[in-house]
Amino acid sequence: MLFLYNLIIIFASQVVKLLALFSPKMKLFVDGRKEVFSILKSKINTTDKTIWFHAASLGEYEQGLPVIEKIKVQYPNHKIVVTFFSPSGYEVRKNNTVADATVYLPLDTKSNAQKFIKAINPELVFFIKYEYWPNYLNKLKKLEIKTYLISGIFRENQAFFKWYGGFYRNALKTFDYFFVQNESSKNLIQSIGFNNVKISGDTRFDRVVAILERDNSLDFIEQFKNNKTTIVIGSSWPKDENLVVNYINNAPSNLKFIIAPHNIKSEQMANLKSQISKSTILFSENVETRHALSLQEKNVFIIDTIGILTKIYSYADIAYVGGGFGNPGVHNILEPATFGIPIIIGPNYSHFAEVIALVHQEGCVSISNQNELNEALDNLVLNEDVRHEKGHICSTFVQMNKGATDIILKHIS
Repeated sequence: MLFLYNLIIIFASQVVKLLALFSPKMKLFVDGRKEVFSILKSKINTTDKTIWFHAASLGEYEQGLPVIEKIKVQYPNHKIVVTFFSPSGYEVRKNNTVADATVYLPLDTKSNAQKFIKAINPELVFFIKYEYWPNYLNKLKKLEIKTYLISGIFRENQAFFKWYGGFYRNALKTFDYFFVQNESSKNLIQSIGFNNVKISGDTRFDRVVAILERDNSLDFIEQFKNNKTTIVIGSSWPKDENLVVNYINNAPSNLKFIIAPHNIKSEQMANLKSQISKSTILFSENVETRHALSLQEKNVFIIDTIGILTKIYSYADIAYVGGGFGNPGVHNILEPATFGIPIIIGPNYSHFAEVIALVHQEGCVSISNQNELNEALDNLVLNEDVRHEKGHICSTFVQMNKGATDIILKHIS
């Protein structure tokens, strides 16, 4: 099975090179991996002690960040190496300041695994949430390097729990310990013979709680808000925006809207702006233009840049989080939740335990069509008590679920 797996990986490596000729994202995927070892050579010496964290993409990186930050404090003489599989994670966080070296993870071939692990020579390794690369894991096991899964999630439909999943179950044997998010994950992995498991919870709660302690002020958002009720639409996709724009165009003039789309290509932003009948401005319009037009007079602010959405949520009275009309579903709701804001999402959220819980507790409202969105927003806009109650549910939920990072570090220590 391992032989077949290696053939598939080699075949896939050739396919992505072909796809890179037509896809900008695949080109980043391929070209970025060409630089891995030169980056490592410039930043990691053979005498350095290192700790390696692997994240599939941006969400997993954010999930692991509280652990990375505390490990950095606990092991001040070690260098931190962070790897990404996806361009959507690497390209956004390649210049992060918490890691000493941030690179793409080379494809999971035997030669890549051997070369990469030799280059960084880690003392501890953390895989965040999921991604189980057999060649890397086998090499780590052979070298007796302690390897952990943090914020792990297991589901019944995964190959580990099928009759044909022996190859994948063997990959799990390489982990020293599993820190999982919930009871069902613990029960599933114990059902196939793994008892080196503990429920730690989700480290994302620790990350969003820490957000409250930093400076979240943005002068231009404060100027735009102008003490008026403000609805923030975060990480939106076209299906979300179609519904939201219809609401905006019929909304009272005393409401303010901030839209921070998931994709910020200029042509898409221009198209989005053209659909809105209210007075609208883009973040990318230069500073002089923003002041000349007076942000206070605008109804809609489109944020066509990245990296500031979390701070923007701190100004929201209501949040709509996008992605809920696509797959795998809604984006991160914990960032607005930590600020005590009621949240509206689309219908697809079954893969996210925290969303299921907040919908059940009624801090988060799921909608499926225009009428439901209009009703949900009108209810929150017109009823301040309802708005505050749902927001309180959200902030309490976040506070009640923090602490996963300390559980993990206490066990490792």
